[in-house]
Amino acid sequence: MTKMTLKTEGDTHVVVNRRFAASAEAVYRAHTEPAIIRKWLLGPEGWTMPVCLNDPRPGGTFRYEWANGNGQGFYITGRYLALDPFRRIVHVERMHLPDPTPENHVETTFEPDGDGTLMTIRMTLPDAKTRKEMLASGMEHGMEASYVRLETIL
Repeated sequence: MTKMTLKTEGDTHVVVNRRFAASAEAVYRAHTEPAIIRKWLLGPEGWTMPVCLNDPRPGGTFRYEWANGNGQGFYITGRYLALDPFRRIVHVERMHLPDPTPENHVETTFEPDGDGTLMTIRMTLPDAKTRKEMLASGMEHGMEASYVRLETIL
């Protein structure tokens, strides 16, 4: 497996790529089925997901809450715009840290790649300042920790 790569485009985009040794169907399901999401989307060690609500359909919503056992936590809310099973998910999301961040538009694609899947996440932030703040959070470390965990499940 390759580690996650993250690059910026223009002033408002972030593009994340990650390859998994699993089918596009399996990786897609890991992003849409709450029972699977709760097992891997935990970020750095020590965090849990006490709330995982997900209705993966156009117009459906989601809410994920994380806690670290030391009184720290945050949550994300979102709404699905489009789903093409096993190929693509489009949604908008907002982090609550506790104050809500501006909306982030996210398109995730799952492309067969040899004996695995190349997942590409393209995030569109409202402005350069918001993107800079998001990147300064160190989000890529939590994302990669979660993806390493996902590999063991797939």
